Amino acid sequence: MSAPGPDPSRQSTVSGRQIALIIYILYFVSYFTGITALIGVIIAHVQLPSADPLLNTHYRFQIRTFWIGLLYIAIGIVLTTAVVGIAVLFLWFVWSLVRNVKGVLALNDNKPIANPSSWMFG
Repeated sequence: MSAPGPDPSRQSTVSGRQIALIIYILYFVSYFTGITALIGVIIAHVQLPSADPLLNTHYRFQIRTFWIGLLYIAIGIVLTTAVVGIAVLFLWFVWSLVRNVKGVLALNDNKPIANPSSWMFG
């Protein structure tokens, strides 16, 4: 009789690469919904400890994209009373869009993010 719990010899239905792609997609969808980025960052935090080195760079990049982006959004919202916040929010949009597109393209080419700790574009 086997022990209760998951069977370690069974492969998972969704690969780590697919999960990283799903997170990028959740980030893209969040431009319209807002909440899906939160779901994506939670998934990235959960997957990070068990990820292989290539996927680890993507998960770290995704996590930093979320938290740095949240900082930019907060600053932009506060500064909208001074009108400059609109420019900050526009720059956040372009910055996050470039990061997400770059991440998807690197993932598609099976490449790591060169500098996942970067504040710019990795």
